[in-house]
Amino acid sequence: MADESEWIKLPLDDRCIHKVWKARLHGYTEAIKYFGTLDSKSSEFSKFLGIIKKFVVDTNAVAQEKGLDAVLAFLHNAASAHKTSAEVSSGVVLKCLNSSRTKTKEKGIEILMVCIELEKQEVVVEEVMKGLTNKQPKIVAACVLVLRTAIGNFGSKIISLKPIVKSLPKLFEHSDKNVREEAKQLAVEIYRWIGAVFKPSLQNIKPVQMKELEEEFEKIPNKAPKQIRFLKSQQAEKEKFEEAAGDNGESEEEEEARPEVDPFELLPAVDVLSKLPKDFFESIEAKKWQTRKEVLDNLLPLATSPKIEPGDFAELVRVLKKVLSKDTNVMIVTVAAKCLCGLAIGLRKKFNPFAVACVGAILEKFKEKKVMVVAALRDAIDAIFLTTTLQSIIEDVLAALDSKNPSVRSETATFLARAIRHCTQATLPKSVLKPLSVALVKKIGDTSPEVRDAVALSLGTAMKVVGEKHLMPFISDLDKIKQDKIKECCENVELATGGGKKKKEKPAAKEPTKPAAAAAPAKSAGPSKAKPAKAKTRPASASSAGKATKSKKKTKASEESEKKMEPAYSPEDVDEKAADALPASMLQQLAHANWKERLAGMEELTTKIHNMEKKDIDCQLYVRLTAKKPGYKDANFQVLKAKFALIGILAEKGKFSRTSAGVCIGGIVEKIGDIKQSATAKETMTSMAEACGLQFVALEAISYAFDSQKNPKNQSETINWFTQAIQEFGFTAIKVKNFISYIKKALVATNPAIRTSAISTVGVMYMYMGAPLRMLFEDEKPALLAQIDAEFQKVTGTSPPAPFRGVKKEEKTDDVDGDDGEDDGDEDVGDVGGGAAPSIQDLVPRVDISDQITSALIEELGDSKWKVRGQGLERVQTILNGNKFITSNLGELPTALKPRLSDTNKILSTNTANICTQLAHAIGPAVKVHVRTLVPGLLMLNCDSKASVRAASITALSAWEEQVGLAPFIEDEMLNTVLAKESPFLRMEVFGWLEEKLAKYHTLPSDLALSVPILYAALEDRNPDVRKKAQGVLPLFMMHISYEKCVKMTNKLKPSSKTQVMQILEKQRPNIPAKPEKPGKAKKTKAAEEKKRPKTAPAKTESSSTDTSPVETTTAPTTTTKKKSASKPKATKSSKKQEEEDVGPPVILNNLKDKRFRDEDNLKVLKWNFNVPRDEIIDQLREQMQPCVNSSLFTSLFHADFKHHITAIATLKEAVSSCKEASIGALDIILKWVTLRFFDTNTTVNIKALEFLQVLFNMLAEEDYSMHDYEAYAFLPYLILKIGENKENIRKMVRNCIKTITKIYPASKIFQFIIDGLKSKNARQRTECLDELGTLIDLYGINVCQPSPPKALKDIAVQISDRDNSVRSAALNTLVQAYAIVGEGIYKMVGRLNEKDVSLLEERIKRSSKKVKSAAPPKTAPSQESKLTKQDVKKSSLQAPSNGSDRPSTAPSQTSSNIRNSNVPQVFKLDLDGLGLNDGDSNDNIPQLEDMDHVQDLLTDAVKLPERRLQKPNLTVAQLDFIISQIASNDIAISLQSLKQLDEALQDSDRCKVLTDHVDQLVVTTSLQLRMAFSKYMSDENTSKDVIRMYRCLVALLMSLFQNRMLATKASKDVLCDLVNGLITVLIDNRLESFEEGPQVIRSINMLMVKVLDQSDPTNSMCALLKLLQEYVAQESSSQKFVQLIMKCLWRMVRSMPEIIHDINIERLLLSLHVFLKAFPSAVWKERTNDTPLRTIKTILHSLAKILGAKVLNNLVLINDKNSEVELYLKKIVKNNRKSVGGDHINGSVQETRSHSSSSSKLASPRRASARTNDILAEIFKRIGSKENTREGLAELFDFKCKYPDVDIEPFLKKTSPFFQSYIERGLKNIATEREKAQSEKQRSKENNVTSVDSISSSEGGTPANQDVSTSQLRDRLKVLRARCGLDNGSEAVQESAPVKQGKPELVSSSSIESDTPITLGSSSSTSSTQAQVPNTNVDDLRKRLERIKKGGSIN
Repeated sequence: MADESEWIKLPLDDRCIHKVWKARLHGYTEAIKYFGTLDSKSSEFSKFLGIIKKFVVDTNAVAQEKGLDAVLAFLHNAASAHKTSAEVSSGVVLKCLNSSRTKTKEKGIEILMVCIELEKQEVVVEEVMKGLTNKQPKIVAACVLVLRTAIGNFGSKIISLKPIVKSLPKLFEHSDKNVREEAKQLAVEIYRWIGAVFKPSLQNIKPVQMKELEEEFEKIPNKAPKQIRFLKSQQAEKEKFEEAAGDNGESEEEEEARPEVDPFELLPAVDVLSKLPKDFFESIEAKKWQTRKEVLDNLLPLATSPKIEPGDFAELVRVLKKVLSKDTNVMIVTVAAKCLCGLAIGLRKKFNPFAVACVGAILEKFKEKKVMVVAALRDAIDAIFLTTTLQSIIEDVLAALDSKNPSVRSETATFLARAIRHCTQATLPKSVLKPLSVALVKKIGDTSPEVRDAVALSLGTAMKVVGEKHLMPFISDLDKIKQDKIKECCENVELATGGGKKKKEKPAAKEPTKPAAAAAPAKSAGPSKAKPAKAKTRPASASSAGKATKSKKKTKASEESEKKMEPAYSPEDVDEKAADALPASMLQQLAHANWKERLAGMEELTTKIHNMEKKDIDCQLYVRLTAKKPGYKDANFQVLKAKFALIGILAEKGKFSRTSAGVCIGGIVEKIGDIKQSATAKETMTSMAEACGLQFVALEAISYAFDSQKNPKNQSETINWFTQAIQEFGFTAIKVKNFISYIKKALVATNPAIRTSAISTVGVMYMYMGAPLRMLFEDEKPALLAQIDAEFQKVTGTSPPAPFRGVKKEEKTDDVDGDDGEDDGDEDVGDVGGGAAPSIQDLVPRVDISDQITSALIEELGDSKWKVRGQGLERVQTILNGNKFITSNLGELPTALKPRLSDTNKILSTNTANICTQLAHAIGPAVKVHVRTLVPGLLMLNCDSKASVRAASITALSAWEEQVGLAPFIEDEMLNTVLAKESPFLRMEVFGWLEEKLAKYHTLPSDLALSVPILYAALEDRNPDVRKKAQGVLPLFMMHISYEKCVKMTNKLKPSSKTQVMQILEKQRPNIPAKPEKPGKAKKTKAAEEKKRPKTAPAKTESSSTDTSPVETTTAPTTTTKKKSASKPKATKSSKKQEEEDVGPPVILNNLKDKRFRDEDNLKVLKWNFNVPRDEIIDQLREQMQPCVNSSLFTSLFHADFKHHITAIATLKEAVSSCKEASIGALDIILKWVTLRFFDTNTTVNIKALEFLQVLFNMLAEEDYSMHDYEAYAFLPYLILKIGENKENIRKMVRNCIKTITKIYPASKIFQFIIDGLKSKNARQRTECLDELGTLIDLYGINVCQPSPPKALKDIAVQISDRDNSVRSAALNTLVQAYAIVGEGIYKMVGRLNEKDVSLLEERIKRSSKKVKSAAPPKTAPSQESKLTKQDVKKSSLQAPSNGSDRPSTAPSQTSSNIRNSNVPQVFKLDLDGLGLNDGDSNDNIPQLEDMDHVQDLLTDAVKLPERRLQKPNLTVAQLDFIISQIASNDIAISLQSLKQLDEALQDSDRCKVLTDHVDQLVVTTSLQLRMAFSKYMSDENTSKDVIRMYRCLVALLMSLFQNRMLATKASKDVLCDLVNGLITVLIDNRLESFEEGPQVIRSINMLMVKVLDQSDPTNSMCALLKLLQEYVAQESSSQKFVQLIMKCLWRMVRSMPEIIHDINIERLLLSLHVFLKAFPSAVWKERTNDTPLRTIKTILHSLAKILGAKVLNNLVLINDKNSEVELYLKKIVKNNRKSVGGDHINGSVQETRSHSSSSSKLASPRRASARTNDILAEIFKRIGSKENTREGLAELFDFKCKYPDVDIEPFLKKTSPFFQSYIERGLKNIATEREKAQSEKQRSKENNVTSVDSISSSEGGTPANQDVSTSQLRDRLKVLRARCGLDNGSEAVQESAPVKQGKPELVSSSSIESDTPITLGSSSSTSSTQAQVPNTNVDDLRKRLERIKKGGSIN
């Protein structure tokens, strides 16, 4: 029982870890109860976080079982329980699963399940998987059981199956049968969850085991398993499960299919590259085909692995493609094709970079006739296609379809059919469908039947995918037989995504009526009845092709119905629902007549809704409640504002429908003009627009404002809100057409405010739509039109802002487009060589003029008389002038106009061309239907010899091209037919026109190639103008057709012509422009770019349709459609693949960098050296860059538009952090690309590029990367060019870059590049280069000058005579920097200068007052870059003479002076100066001799050799200023680095001397960083984690600073004030408590505060504290805690005042006190509740008067105020002191009783002494160690121990030898004995010689034995001691204490004030003390009291 009584009293957590198992058992039992009573977030749980694992691994089985119960209780009740999951799981696996006790095992498994419920399933699975490798089979079997239990309880979605499946084969091979049986049950459980996809992962197990598993699999019911335990975040699902279980019925959800698992993810990956033979690439190119075959045969098993580890397969694929293309052995080709097929299957998406190249090679190889080869090629191309898209390979496919070989055409078309089977309507847009269809239609009449059949199959498959409606426009010209054949193929084809024949075969599965049969159609994509089920299970897959568009429309309609079709509540419904939802009192308040009650009700309702979940909020109910009478006409503006705010909350928080919005929009619009309600109303409307779509809310609001009410203020404010909303939501969020009528109505309103608002709206619309917008308002009055034009002028060139509202709610703006799938497709058609309709075309109403085209008018146009024909044309022009926008229905007008284009009357022909121009503008894109009728005539009109006629024709052609694109001109051989006319004028004009237009298009019809022979003929035309135009358009033809094909087409020319044409082709080849970006890709890039842009960033301007290329104009109208389709949940698998491609790494890691360097070494590539980038240089970089970046980044890098360059830079900046290795691998080409951007004139690009460079170089510096010379030579010269930029911000960024580059590239090499920059003609560049050279010389010394200092300085000196003043000044400054290092040697280095330059240099050196940094000659001055020159290195490697280092310690010393003064030649000796070793820095003192009595101890003691250390380089002033300035950096990393450097400097006693003049600067920056850490970093979640580290570094630096007394006293008053302010602010910051190390920081700052007060100048400290106190007392809202801490600091200073009184400037202190009392006189404090600050001031004055007496009045010279309260108070104190004998303690604290004071002196150690003990003890031990001062040091140590009895000197003693320790102990004992004897003799002499009370010596050191001691003398001494102790004397003689006699230091130490009481920051007490009465007659009593004072006691 005695033992039990010991541990029963222990705290609960101690009992739980007690060594006695019964104690632990008791603790576990109590813990179970205790955990149940605590709150989940209680801090008590934190006590058990570190010991909870011990519960699990308890060694006692009984206690362990109870401990597991405690752990379960802890996991269930503690909010922080998840933190213990890892250690608890590990303990359970090791100590519970192998237990023989069943309950222990079960509880352990339950603990693991609970950990999974706490969202730690990954941790649990990881720990259990570790158990599978345990040596104990029992643990392995139990771990498998745990995994099976976890999967069965939580399912495959929660528990990751991939690692478990990988471990199964080993488990099946385990030697223990129990393990194998558990593995079998685990496999069955996994199969139950994922089905047949699990089987491929079991291929490696034994057949017997597989057979058993198959049998078990068959027994599993065909029923989807359900999750029975749920995570903490799955409480909603848990409730549903419990409800379903409670109903004892099976819900419909039980019929859901198993979760889809990709078996590919479960397969192990094979590392093919590592298993390749070393000689693989050599062998595969061997001459013997057997060798090549053998290598490929060995590769084939690896390549056909089901899953391949990703890697750099570029070289392997290249080799295989080469074999495939060029090898003549069909067997080798077959194996290579199989290898490519296997790689594509095993790599999947990772094969994408190589897919395009391989597809082209395979298509070309289809010419092979061997069936074996063709079959392998088919398999390969099918597998490769699954890794890419049809859009990527379309060019190769189109080229193969045009092949002369019928086998290639047939196989290509067959491949297309197979490929299209995998497509959907989304992945087969019209931009791809159109060129394919056109090419296939041409081949459907091929001579080969195989080709015809394959083409028909391809077209039929395409029809199945996109639908008959979308394909018919392309096959409409075919005869019926061919169309029927295509349709037949369409019916028979079966798509890979579902559809086709399954529709006919599936009804057989529908015959059974059982419910289970209904699930079968749900898994297929065929029948229409299966659509609902399919929508649930597989939302990403598309339905059958014919119904894809309909399903899309249905999806949109269903989303619209959710917003529009919510049933409206009747008033009765509202009352009923309100009664159920709200208390009756609240409803009464809402309808109360008193507005205050209504307001209170609204506030209560708002609070209630804030606390509700989204699903529980019935928005319509609460909106209708706010609308109930008085509704939105409430007379009180506060109530109305609360209603509007509530509606805004509902819109943001709940499911806000358009029905709800319709209830309140009218009421809000009625009050939007009210100045009190306007802001709230607009915010509410914005919130509703985010919930319901801007289109709906804005249209409702504007229509109500203009149709249902007449208040002009409401109308203008509504339009103002609409204008702002457009900019916030984006222009794509509205259908402008619906608002045009209201805007026009507002423009003509009588109220000027409405007109102004409308004009502003039109201006905003102009930012998005551009110049075409003006056409809508051309009918307005001229005055109004002038105002509109002025508004347009204001916003011209302004980029529209990026939308930031509604971006995440795209599903809510589906109605914005208003277009169905057909419209989307039409827009895509324009992408292929055609122009897209500008957005303005959809906004204008169009007129059908077909009624005005009468038969009479047609007859006039065809009349034989030219005048009549002219009249007809005039009538047509009149009709067109009266109708600016018309439909494409022109009747017979086009047919009538066609002959007029070739009219013999040239005026009529010109007028007809002008009419055609008008028609193009008036009809818009729909004019395409008339292209075939009118465009050939317009082209032929260029045959005319009159320039005016041809100009009219070209104008008309340009107008038509803007509307329909160039593709219709080329199709049907229209352009070819026209150019065939041998008319020089025609060819000259048409070729010139094509030169302008061809460059805009990415893809054009293949018919363009038909015009190439005509172009070649034009190149040899006799007319020079024709030749010139033909040569101009030739590069554009080569861009579209390719140079190779153009060269191939020259084979049909005559030899002479071919030679000439080839020369021209070669000449024009460098001029081939880059193809513009694909329209679809441009849209995606732009949409993605807009998503990434910050809210505040300006949006990118949408291109106008009138002056930009179709590639750009198609972006605007299709952006919304693309975004919307991308966000739809019904995206197809292919679209998902494209998204996966987009999110791949932007920079690809490869090993091509070394190859590029080798190529440069071998001169295989062009050198990167140019004045202006040449085309061949850019082409070379493009080739090098392509394999290193992904396709989207590559396109942006080499795009013609600078906006794409900005996007590319942003992507590269992100890649620097995400793809570090890849960025380093591509560093050389990235830097080369940046140099190209330096030649761009766009400032934004330059700034972005330099920002990227700074990020890049910082990353390289962090990675310790060394820049290669090739990288530097290709980049640095062009960077230095930018240093001469006009803009200062660019120059500054370049300087920063150069500074950062010095971290990764030698400064000496950078110096060479910069000095080459002096050759520039740009004076600013020369100036900046000289400044940089000066900086390098200053930082790295003179040796940085390369190739040699004299050569470099001569080049710099040449600049002194420059014409530009800034250059001359910079050159002189640089030479001054060199002078500071080399001194007068500078004049020799610069060479001969003219007298003027020399005088300028001398004058500048004198003015600079620079001193030479080192007295050493310049040749030996070490630079920072290389600390030792070559000569020094050689010296340092030699052995110096021993100089007697081996001599015995008893030998006489050999001083350094003797060595140096020796006459012996010293050939070999250490250069001590060069090594930085002076006499003062080396510990070369000769060992001291010891007494012979202790020889034996000396022999056993370790010999301590002298220590030497290398001198660290001293900091220069510039370096120090820079480092100190970096402390206040916004970058925490930079600040911490600077703090570290300065702390190291402070630790070095020599280096810290340079800080003497920089203390204030250092403390100021430190205080600034303290404030930043408190105000900025602590409030930022991203940086708050680094604040503790920042605080610790700051405190460490300041502690080092203030430990140095010399430096600490340099801190000025104002600086100390800022520092103390910052430290106290951090001290009272409650946020620190939330950090784990927060309390430690607070303690550190407390210690620092004490150190600051102790070490700094006391005058400055007290004045700073008084100033701070005054500032905070003046602030009524200031923190009381802050003021209290300031006063505690002052109280501490007051306590130490008797000792530091001589260090205080009394005059300054009194002035500070006077300033405080003048600001806050005593009278003020009577009105305040707390007058502690005043009492603190008076305590200071009281203390000064007590110590100094009346002399304190002599220090009032700085106070000029005669009525100073300080002076009056001091006089009063002095007067009272004279009257009193004893007094209060100087700091107002209560005097302690005798017993307390005697005990306190023994227990407490003084705070002030403890702050200096280390320094004092170090000095004492140093003296003891010296031979001369040993006795004196021992005496000082004895005095120190008397003074500080509680200070532990053991740490210092431990550093010495045992002999030395015993020596010190003996010495201290001897001194104590001597002191006691002397004291007793002194006491006896005093008692025997007391004869008089009139005189006594005032000496504190004692009196002679023959001298009498009187009572008055003792009393005087007592007064002195009392004054030093801070007690009252009432006498002026307090400071007149006698000096201490030499050799008696113990009396002085005993009188120190620090020995009274322990002093801590913040201790305070202020009460009256009892006066000490001193009897005059009792001399003995006085003696005893005097002795007590000497011994450290206090006076009663």
